[in-house]
Amino acid sequence: MRMAVLSLACLAALAAAPLQAQAVADDDAQALRREIAAMRQALEGMQQRLDQLERHDAGVVPAATPTPVSPAPATTAATLQPTRVPGVAQPVLPARESVADPSTAASRPDNAASPTDADLKGFFAIPGTDTVIRIGGYAKLDAIADSRRAGDEDQFIPSSMPVGDSHRDVSNFNIHAKQTRFSFEARRPTTHGNLRFYLENDFFGSSDGYQFRLRHAYGQLGNTYAGYGYSSFMDADSLPDTLDFAGPGGAGYLLVAGIHHSFALGKGSTLTIAAEDPETELAGASETLAAVNRLPDVTVTARMERDWGHLQLGAVARSLAYDGQDQRDRRIAGGLQLSGSASVGTRDLLLFGVLGGRGLSRYTADLTGSGLDAVVDADGRLEALDLHGGFVGYTHYWSDLWRSNLIFGQLTLERNAALASDAFRQSRYGVFNLIWSPAPSWTMGMELLYGRLQQQDGARGDTVRVQGSLQYNFIK
Repeated sequence: MRMAVLSLACLAALAAAPLQAQAVADDDAQALRREIAAMRQALEGMQQRLDQLERHDAGVVPAATPTPVSPAPATTAATLQPTRVPGVAQPVLPARESVADPSTAASRPDNAASPTDADLKGFFAIPGTDTVIRIGGYAKLDAIADSRRAGDEDQFIPSSMPVGDSHRDVSNFNIHAKQTRFSFEARRPTTHGNLRFYLENDFFGSSDGYQFRLRHAYGQLGNTYAGYGYSSFMDADSLPDTLDFAGPGGAGYLLVAGIHHSFALGKGSTLTIAAEDPETELAGASETLAAVNRLPDVTVTARMERDWGHLQLGAVARSLAYDGQDQRDRRIAGGLQLSGSASVGTRDLLLFGVLGGRGLSRYTADLTGSGLDAVVDADGRLEALDLHGGFVGYTHYWSDLWRSNLIFGQLTLERNAALASDAFRQSRYGVFNLIWSPAPSWTMGMELLYGRLQQQDGARGDTVRVQGSLQYNFIK
Protein backbone atom coordinates (compact mmCIF):
# COMPACT_ATOMS: atom_id res chain seq x y z
CA MET A 1 0.00 0.00 0.00
CA ARG A 2 2.80 2.43 0.93
CA MET A 3 4.54 1.71 -2.32
CA ALA A 4 1.37 2.59 -4.25
CA VAL A 5 0.99 5.93 -2.46
CA LEU A 6 4.61 6.89 -3.09
CA SER A 7 4.27 5.97 -6.70
CA LEU A 8 1.18 8.15 -7.09
CA ALA A 9 2.99 11.10 -5.41
CA CYS A 10 5.97 10.84 -7.72
CA LEU A 11 3.71 10.71 -10.73
CA ALA A 12 1.87 13.85 -9.53
CA ALA A 13 5.14 15.73 -8.99
CA LEU A 14 6.39 14.79 -12.42
CA ALA A 15 3.13 15.91 -13.98
CA ALA A 16 3.23 19.32 -12.16
CA ALA A 17 6.84 20.14 -13.09
CA PRO A 18 6.12 21.10 -16.70
CA LEU A 19 3.23 23.30 -15.57
CA GLN A 20 5.44 25.21 -13.09
CA ALA A 21 8.15 25.65 -15.71
CA GLN A 22 5.56 26.99 -18.14
CA ALA A 23 4.30 29.49 -15.53
CA VAL A 24 7.85 30.72 -14.84
CA ALA A 25 8.48 31.12 -18.56
CA ASP A 26 5.25 33.11 -18.95
CA ASP A 27 6.26 35.46 -16.10
CA ASP A 28 9.68 36.02 -17.66
CA ALA A 29 8.11 36.81 -21.02
CA GLN A 30 5.74 39.38 -19.46
CA ALA A 31 8.63 41.05 -17.65
CA LEU A 32 10.64 41.16 -20.87
CA ARG A 33 7.72 42.74 -22.71
CA ARG A 34 7.40 45.43 -20.02
CA GLU A 35 11.12 46.21 -20.25
CA ILE A 36 10.91 46.48 -24.04
CA ALA A 37 7.90 48.84 -23.77
CA ALA A 38 9.72 51.04 -21.25
CA MET A 39 12.82 51.20 -23.46
CA ARG A 40 10.69 52.09 -26.47
CA GLN A 41 9.03 54.96 -24.54
CA ALA A 42 12.44 56.24 -23.40
CA LEU A 43 13.77 56.15 -26.96
CA GLU A 44 10.73 58.05 -28.23
CA GLY A 45 11.28 60.73 -25.56
CA MET A 46 14.96 61.04 -26.51
CA GLN A 47 14.04 61.33 -30.19
CA GLN A 48 11.54 64.14 -29.44
CA ARG A 49 14.16 65.99 -27.38
CA LEU A 50 16.72 65.59 -30.20
CA ASP A 51 14.21 66.97 -32.72
CA GLN A 52 13.56 70.02 -30.49
CA LEU A 53 17.30 70.72 -30.14
CA GLU A 54 17.80 70.43 -33.92
CA ARG A 55 14.93 72.85 -34.57
CA HIS A 56 16.36 75.26 -31.95
CA ASP A 57 19.84 75.18 -33.54
CA ALA A 58 18.32 75.81 -36.96
CA GLY A 59 16.22 78.74 -35.67
CA VAL A 60 12.97 77.07 -36.76
CA VAL A 61 9.75 77.86 -34.90
CA PRO A 62 8.01 74.54 -34.07
CA ALA A 63 4.29 74.14 -34.60
CA ALA A 64 2.12 74.51 -31.56
CA THR A 65 1.54 70.76 -31.09
CA PRO A 66 0.61 69.43 -27.66
CA THR A 67 3.53 68.14 -25.60
CA PRO A 68 3.16 64.43 -24.77
CA VAL A 69 2.22 64.05 -21.12
CA SER A 70 4.77 62.15 -19.08
CA PRO A 71 3.49 59.42 -16.78
CA ALA A 72 5.39 61.14 -13.97
CA PRO A 73 3.36 63.50 -11.72
CA ALA A 74 3.15 67.15 -12.84
CA THR A 75 4.74 68.29 -9.60
CA THR A 76 8.04 66.47 -9.98
CA ALA A 77 11.30 68.34 -9.42
CA ALA A 78 11.98 68.36 -13.15
CA THR A 79 9.08 70.74 -13.75
CA LEU A 80 10.66 73.27 -11.38
CA GLN A 81 13.93 73.52 -13.30
CA PRO A 82 14.68 76.39 -15.74
CA THR A 83 13.92 75.52 -19.35
CA ARG A 84 15.20 76.63 -22.73
CA VAL A 85 12.88 78.70 -24.91
CA PRO A 86 12.34 76.76 -28.17
CA GLY A 87 12.32 78.32 -31.61
CA VAL A 88 13.85 81.70 -30.65
CA ALA A 89 16.57 83.00 -32.95
CA GLN A 90 19.89 84.01 -31.43
CA PRO A 91 20.89 87.70 -31.75
CA VAL A 92 23.01 88.79 -34.70
CA LEU A 93 24.46 91.75 -32.78
CA PRO A 94 27.61 91.32 -30.66
CA ALA A 95 27.06 90.64 -26.98
CA ARG A 96 27.16 93.63 -24.65
CA GLU A 97 26.52 94.57 -21.03
CA SER A 98 24.33 97.42 -19.81
CA VAL A 99 23.28 98.65 -16.38
CA ALA A 100 19.81 99.88 -17.38
CA ASP A 101 19.58 97.19 -20.10
CA PRO A 102 17.03 98.79 -22.46
CA SER A 103 17.72 96.10 -25.07
CA THR A 104 15.91 93.34 -23.15
CA ALA A 105 12.55 95.13 -23.29
CA ALA A 106 12.87 96.18 -26.93
CA SER A 107 10.65 94.63 -29.58
CA ARG A 108 12.47 92.49 -32.16
CA PRO A 109 11.44 90.66 -35.36
CA ASP A 110 9.81 87.34 -34.43
CA ASN A 111 10.70 88.11 -30.79
CA ALA A 112 14.35 87.13 -31.18
CA ALA A 113 16.68 87.29 -28.18
CA SER A 114 18.54 90.53 -27.38
CA PRO A 115 22.35 90.99 -27.33
CA THR A 116 22.21 91.47 -23.55
CA ASP A 117 20.03 88.37 -23.00
CA ALA A 118 21.10 85.90 -25.67
CA ASP A 119 20.48 82.76 -23.57
CA LEU A 120 17.02 83.80 -22.28
CA LYS A 121 17.84 82.47 -18.83
CA GLY A 122 15.31 82.07 -16.02
CA PHE A 123 12.24 80.82 -17.91
CA PHE A 124 9.99 78.13 -16.45
CA ALA A 125 7.48 75.96 -18.28
CA ILE A 126 3.79 75.99 -17.33
CA PRO A 127 2.86 72.28 -17.05
CA GLY A 128 0.51 71.06 -19.75
CA THR A 129 1.15 74.06 -22.07
CA ASP A 130 3.76 75.33 -24.53
CA THR A 131 4.09 78.59 -22.54
CA VAL A 132 7.20 79.54 -20.59
CA ILE A 133 7.33 82.48 -18.17
CA ARG A 134 9.99 84.53 -16.40
CA ILE A 135 9.95 87.04 -13.55
CA GLY A 136 12.88 89.46 -13.84
CA GLY A 137 14.20 92.86 -12.96
CA TYR A 138 16.76 94.26 -10.57
CA ALA A 139 17.24 96.25 -7.37
CA LYS A 140 19.39 99.38 -7.76
CA LEU A 141 20.51 101.98 -5.24
CA ASP A 142 21.91 105.34 -6.41
CA ALA A 143 23.89 107.77 -4.24
CA ILE A 144 24.08 111.21 -5.91
CA ALA A 145 26.10 114.32 -5.03
CA ASP A 146 25.62 117.57 -7.04
CA SER A 147 28.07 120.47 -6.95
CA ARG A 148 25.09 122.83 -7.39
CA ARG A 149 21.37 122.49 -7.97
CA ALA A 150 20.61 120.16 -10.88
CA GLY A 151 16.83 120.51 -11.10
CA ASP A 152 15.99 116.80 -11.15
CA GLU A 153 17.69 115.18 -8.16
CA ASP A 154 17.07 111.59 -9.30
CA GLN A 155 18.00 111.74 -13.01
CA PHE A 156 20.57 113.87 -14.81
CA ILE A 157 18.46 115.99 -17.20
CA PRO A 158 20.27 119.19 -18.28
CA SER A 159 17.06 120.81 -19.58
CA SER A 160 15.75 120.87 -15.98
CA MET A 161 18.75 122.76 -14.53
CA PRO A 162 18.02 126.16 -12.96
CA VAL A 163 19.61 129.25 -14.53
CA GLY A 164 20.04 132.56 -12.70
CA ASP A 165 18.69 131.19 -9.41
CA SER A 166 20.24 132.88 -6.39
CA HIS A 167 20.37 129.47 -4.64
CA ARG A 168 21.77 127.61 -7.64
CA ASP A 169 25.23 127.16 -6.07
CA VAL A 170 23.87 125.14 -3.14
CA SER A 171 25.22 121.56 -3.24
CA ASN A 172 22.92 118.59 -2.75
CA PHE A 173 23.14 114.91 -1.75
CA ASN A 174 20.50 112.30 -2.48
CA ILE A 175 20.01 108.53 -2.19
CA HIS A 176 17.17 106.71 -3.93
CA ALA A 177 16.17 103.32 -5.36
CA LYS A 178 13.59 104.44 -7.92
CA GLN A 179 15.26 102.67 -10.83
CA THR A 180 14.50 99.31 -9.20
CA ARG A 181 12.21 97.47 -11.57
CA PHE A 182 10.13 94.33 -11.99
CA SER A 183 9.29 92.54 -15.21
CA PHE A 184 7.07 89.64 -16.22
CA GLU A 185 7.53 87.88 -19.54
CA ALA A 186 5.68 85.01 -21.23
CA ARG A 187 6.63 83.29 -24.48
CA ARG A 188 5.26 80.44 -26.57
CA PRO A 189 5.68 79.13 -30.13
CA THR A 190 2.70 79.23 -32.51
CA THR A 191 2.05 78.37 -36.14
CA HIS A 192 2.17 82.14 -36.89
CA GLY A 193 5.50 82.82 -35.19
CA ASN A 194 6.69 83.33 -31.63
CA LEU A 195 4.27 84.96 -29.20
CA ARG A 196 5.63 87.24 -26.48
CA PHE A 197 3.95 89.20 -23.68
CA TYR A 198 6.08 91.68 -21.73
CA LEU A 199 5.23 93.79 -18.68
CA GLU A 200 7.68 96.07 -16.83
CA ASN A 201 7.45 98.70 -14.09
CA ASP A 202 9.79 100.93 -12.10
CA PHE A 203 9.30 103.51 -9.29
CA PHE A 204 9.72 106.83 -11.14
CA GLY A 205 5.99 107.56 -10.97
CA SER A 206 6.47 110.70 -8.85
CA SER A 207 9.25 113.15 -8.05
CA ASP A 208 8.79 112.95 -4.29
CA GLY A 209 7.88 109.29 -3.73
CA TYR A 210 8.08 105.73 -5.01
CA GLN A 211 4.97 105.37 -7.11
CA PHE A 212 4.84 102.42 -9.49
CA ARG A 213 5.27 103.55 -13.12
CA LEU A 214 4.39 101.51 -16.17
CA ARG A 215 7.28 101.18 -18.64
CA HIS A 216 6.13 98.39 -20.93
CA ALA A 217 2.90 96.45 -21.47
CA TYR A 218 2.70 94.83 -24.89
CA GLY A 219 2.15 91.67 -26.84
CA GLN A 220 3.85 90.62 -30.06
CA LEU A 221 2.96 87.75 -32.36
CA GLY A 222 5.62 87.09 -34.97
CA ASN A 223 6.38 90.53 -36.39
CA THR A 224 3.20 92.32 -35.24
CA TYR A 225 3.41 94.39 -32.04
CA ALA A 226 0.60 96.08 -30.11
CA GLY A 227 0.71 97.79 -26.71
CA TYR A 228 2.75 100.30 -24.73
CA GLY A 229 6.55 100.55 -24.83
CA TYR A 230 9.43 102.00 -26.85
CA SER A 231 8.51 104.02 -29.91
CA SER A 232 9.67 102.28 -33.07
CA PHE A 233 11.46 105.56 -33.93
CA MET A 234 13.97 105.08 -31.11
CA ASP A 235 16.87 102.62 -31.09
CA ALA A 236 17.34 100.88 -27.74
CA ASP A 237 20.47 99.04 -28.89
CA SER A 238 22.34 102.31 -29.50
CA LEU A 239 21.78 103.74 -25.99
CA PRO A 240 25.06 103.92 -24.01
CA ASP A 241 25.79 102.19 -20.71
CA THR A 242 25.34 104.74 -17.90
CA LEU A 243 24.62 104.57 -14.18
CA ASP A 244 22.47 107.65 -14.67
CA PHE A 245 18.96 106.59 -15.66
CA ALA A 246 18.16 109.38 -18.14
CA GLY A 247 21.10 109.05 -20.53
CA PRO A 248 22.16 111.64 -23.14
CA GLY A 249 19.50 114.24 -23.94
CA GLY A 250 20.25 114.12 -27.66
CA ALA A 251 19.11 110.49 -27.95
CA GLY A 252 15.75 109.50 -29.36
CA TYR A 253 13.66 108.19 -26.47
CA LEU A 254 9.88 107.81 -25.98
CA LEU A 255 7.51 105.37 -24.29
CA VAL A 256 4.20 105.37 -26.16
CA ALA A 257 1.20 103.23 -27.07
CA GLY A 258 1.16 102.00 -30.65
CA ILE A 259 1.03 99.20 -33.19
CA HIS A 260 3.71 98.24 -35.67
CA HIS A 261 4.67 95.50 -38.09
CA SER A 262 8.11 94.48 -39.34
CA PHE A 263 8.94 93.12 -42.78
CA ALA A 264 12.03 90.99 -43.37
CA LEU A 265 14.27 92.34 -46.16
CA GLY A 266 16.93 89.64 -46.01
CA LYS A 267 19.29 88.30 -43.39
CA GLY A 268 19.57 90.83 -40.60
CA SER A 269 17.57 93.58 -42.38
CA THR A 270 14.03 94.73 -41.60
CA LEU A 271 11.56 97.51 -42.38
CA THR A 272 9.08 98.54 -39.67
CA ILE A 273 5.93 100.64 -40.12
CA ALA A 274 4.11 101.97 -37.03
CA ALA A 275 1.17 104.10 -35.94
CA GLU A 276 1.57 105.60 -32.46
CA ASP A 277 -0.40 107.70 -29.99
CA PRO A 278 -0.05 111.40 -30.94
CA GLU A 279 0.45 114.27 -28.51
CA THR A 280 1.13 117.82 -29.66
CA GLU A 281 3.34 119.42 -27.00
CA LEU A 282 2.51 123.10 -27.44
CA ALA A 283 4.51 125.95 -25.89
CA GLY A 284 2.27 128.34 -23.95
CA ALA A 285 -0.76 126.02 -23.96
CA SER A 286 -3.65 127.27 -21.80
CA GLU A 287 -7.40 127.00 -21.43
CA THR A 288 -7.87 129.30 -24.43
CA LEU A 289 -5.02 127.80 -26.47
CA ALA A 290 -5.22 124.00 -26.51
CA ALA A 291 -3.23 121.43 -28.45
CA VAL A 292 -5.22 119.18 -30.78
CA ASN A 293 -4.35 115.65 -31.93
CA ARG A 294 -6.04 114.68 -35.20
CA LEU A 295 -3.92 111.86 -36.64
CA PRO A 296 -1.57 109.24 -35.21
CA ASP A 297 2.18 109.71 -35.45
CA VAL A 298 3.48 107.49 -38.27
CA THR A 299 7.02 106.09 -38.22
CA VAL A 300 9.02 104.09 -40.76
CA THR A 301 12.26 102.46 -39.65
CA ALA A 302 14.88 100.59 -41.71
CA ARG A 303 17.38 98.47 -39.81
CA MET A 304 20.45 96.41 -40.71
CA GLU A 305 22.13 94.03 -38.23
CA ARG A 306 25.51 92.36 -38.69
CA ASP A 307 27.96 90.61 -36.37
CA TRP A 308 29.99 93.85 -36.18
CA GLY A 309 26.99 95.97 -35.05
CA HIS A 310 23.97 97.66 -36.61
CA LEU A 311 22.60 100.73 -38.38
CA GLN A 312 19.07 102.10 -38.05
CA LEU A 313 17.37 104.93 -39.93
CA GLY A 314 14.03 106.10 -38.55
CA ALA A 315 11.56 108.68 -39.83
CA VAL A 316 8.47 110.06 -38.10
CA ALA A 317 5.64 112.17 -39.54
CA ARG A 318 3.35 114.13 -37.20
CA SER A 319 0.21 116.25 -37.48
CA LEU A 320 0.47 119.18 -35.03
CA ALA A 321 -2.54 121.40 -34.41
CA TYR A 322 -4.08 123.83 -31.94
CA ASP A 323 -7.49 125.32 -31.28
CA GLY A 324 -7.97 128.83 -29.85
CA GLN A 325 -10.92 131.06 -29.13
CA ASP A 326 -10.98 132.78 -32.50
CA GLN A 327 -8.37 130.90 -34.53
CA ARG A 328 -6.81 127.53 -35.16
CA ASP A 329 -4.00 126.11 -37.27
CA ARG A 330 -2.35 122.85 -38.26
CA ARG A 331 1.13 121.83 -39.45
CA ILE A 332 2.78 118.65 -40.70
CA ALA A 333 6.06 118.02 -38.85
CA GLY A 334 8.55 115.23 -38.31
CA GLY A 335 12.18 114.25 -38.43
CA LEU A 336 14.88 111.63 -38.94
CA GLN A 337 17.25 109.69 -36.72
CA LEU A 338 20.35 107.71 -37.74
CA SER A 339 21.78 105.50 -35.01
CA GLY A 340 23.84 102.37 -34.54
CA SER A 341 26.65 100.45 -32.92
CA ALA A 342 30.00 99.06 -34.05
CA SER A 343 32.45 96.63 -32.48
CA VAL A 344 35.97 97.93 -31.91
CA GLY A 345 38.65 95.33 -31.32
CA THR A 346 37.67 92.22 -29.43
CA ARG A 347 35.09 93.65 -26.97
CA ASP A 348 34.97 97.46 -27.17
CA LEU A 349 31.87 99.10 -28.61
CA LEU A 350 31.08 102.41 -30.32
CA LEU A 351 27.50 103.74 -29.97
CA PHE A 352 25.99 106.78 -31.65
CA GLY A 353 22.84 108.58 -32.73
CA VAL A 354 22.00 111.82 -34.59
CA LEU A 355 18.55 113.28 -35.12
CA GLY A 356 16.89 116.39 -36.50
CA GLY A 357 13.61 117.80 -37.70
CA ARG A 358 10.66 120.00 -36.82
CA GLY A 359 8.24 119.25 -34.01
CA LEU A 360 10.53 116.47 -32.77
CA SER A 361 11.05 117.50 -29.13
CA ARG A 362 8.63 114.87 -27.83
CA TYR A 363 10.87 112.13 -29.26
CA THR A 364 14.06 113.23 -27.44
CA ALA A 365 15.27 112.17 -24.00
CA ASP A 366 15.86 115.76 -22.82
CA LEU A 367 12.68 117.48 -24.03
CA THR A 368 9.84 114.94 -23.99
CA GLY A 369 6.98 116.48 -22.02
CA SER A 370 8.48 119.99 -22.21
CA GLY A 371 5.89 121.53 -24.56
CA LEU A 372 8.42 122.46 -27.24
CA ASP A 373 7.11 120.71 -30.36
CA ALA A 374 5.48 123.91 -31.63
CA VAL A 375 4.55 127.48 -30.71
CA VAL A 376 1.83 129.93 -31.81
CA ASP A 377 3.24 133.25 -33.08
CA ALA A 378 1.70 136.70 -32.73
CA ASP A 379 -0.32 136.24 -35.94
CA GLY A 380 -1.87 132.99 -34.75
CA ARG A 381 0.21 130.77 -37.00
CA LEU A 382 1.43 127.44 -35.62
CA GLU A 383 5.20 127.03 -36.01
CA ALA A 384 6.88 123.65 -35.59
CA LEU A 385 10.19 124.23 -33.80
CA ASP A 386 13.48 123.22 -35.44
CA LEU A 387 15.62 120.85 -33.42
CA HIS A 388 18.77 118.78 -33.93
CA GLY A 389 21.18 116.86 -31.74
CA GLY A 390 22.97 113.61 -31.10
CA PHE A 391 25.40 111.65 -28.96
CA VAL A 392 28.40 109.36 -29.19
CA GLY A 393 29.57 106.81 -26.64
CA TYR A 394 32.52 104.46 -26.33
CA THR A 395 32.62 101.35 -24.11
CA HIS A 396 36.03 99.97 -23.15
CA TYR A 397 36.53 96.67 -21.30
CA TRP A 398 39.59 96.84 -19.07
CA SER A 399 39.06 93.17 -18.19
CA ASP A 400 36.23 90.66 -17.93
CA LEU A 401 35.10 92.37 -14.72
CA TRP A 402 35.84 96.06 -15.35
CA ARG A 403 34.53 98.41 -18.05
CA SER A 404 34.27 102.16 -18.65
CA ASN A 405 32.11 104.41 -20.79
CA LEU A 406 32.89 107.85 -22.22
CA ILE A 407 29.82 109.68 -23.57
CA PHE A 408 29.04 113.11 -24.99
CA GLY A 409 25.72 114.46 -26.20
CA GLN A 410 24.19 117.75 -27.33
CA LEU A 411 20.69 118.93 -28.20
CA THR A 412 19.86 122.29 -29.82
CA LEU A 413 16.52 124.02 -30.37
CA GLU A 414 16.74 126.87 -32.87
CA ARG A 415 15.86 130.37 -31.65
CA ASN A 416 12.28 131.52 -32.18
CA ALA A 417 10.89 134.96 -31.33
CA ALA A 418 7.60 133.45 -30.16
CA LEU A 419 9.30 131.51 -27.37
CA ALA A 420 9.85 132.91 -23.89
CA SER A 421 13.34 134.26 -23.17
CA ASP A 422 13.96 131.55 -20.54
CA ALA A 423 12.88 128.69 -22.83
CA PHE A 424 15.28 125.89 -23.75
CA ARG A 425 17.96 126.65 -26.32
CA GLN A 426 20.73 124.04 -25.92
CA SER A 427 21.90 121.30 -23.55
CA ARG A 428 25.15 119.38 -23.23
CA TYR A 429 25.72 116.06 -21.49
CA GLY A 430 29.04 114.40 -20.64
CA VAL A 431 29.75 111.17 -18.74
CA PHE A 432 32.71 109.06 -17.67
CA ASN A 433 32.20 105.99 -15.52
CA LEU A 434 33.97 102.93 -14.13
CA ILE A 435 31.80 99.83 -13.64
CA TRP A 436 32.71 96.61 -11.84
CA SER A 437 30.74 93.38 -12.28
CA PRO A 438 32.37 90.72 -10.05
CA ALA A 439 29.42 88.39 -10.74
CA PRO A 440 26.65 88.44 -13.36
CA SER A 441 24.06 89.31 -10.71
CA TRP A 442 26.08 92.05 -9.00
CA THR A 443 27.22 95.38 -10.49
CA MET A 444 28.58 98.51 -8.89
CA GLY A 445 30.28 101.63 -10.18
CA MET A 446 31.10 105.32 -10.00
CA GLU A 447 30.19 107.96 -12.55
CA LEU A 448 31.17 111.58 -13.17
CA LEU A 449 28.60 113.68 -15.08
CA TYR A 450 28.65 117.20 -16.47
CA GLY A 451 25.62 119.05 -17.79
CA ARG A 452 25.02 122.53 -19.19
CA LEU A 453 21.84 124.37 -20.12
CA GLN A 454 21.57 127.47 -22.30
CA GLN A 455 18.32 129.39 -22.62
CA GLN A 456 16.89 131.33 -25.57
CA ASP A 457 18.24 134.62 -24.18
CA GLY A 458 21.77 133.20 -23.85
CA ALA A 459 21.76 132.70 -20.06
CA ARG A 460 23.58 129.54 -18.94
CA GLY A 461 23.85 127.19 -16.02
CA ASP A 462 25.87 124.03 -15.45
CA THR A 463 26.27 121.27 -12.88
CA VAL A 464 28.75 118.52 -11.97
CA ARG A 465 27.37 115.31 -10.47
CA VAL A 466 29.06 112.29 -8.91
CA GLN A 467 26.95 109.15 -8.76
CA GLY A 468 27.65 105.77 -7.18
CA SER A 469 25.41 102.79 -7.83
CA LEU A 470 24.92 99.25 -6.54
CA GLN A 471 22.71 96.87 -8.49
CA TYR A 472 21.49 93.28 -7.97
CA ASN A 473 19.94 91.46 -10.93
CA PHE A 474 17.29 88.84 -10.33
CA ILE A 475 18.10 86.61 -13.31
CA LYS A 476 21.68 87.18 -14.53
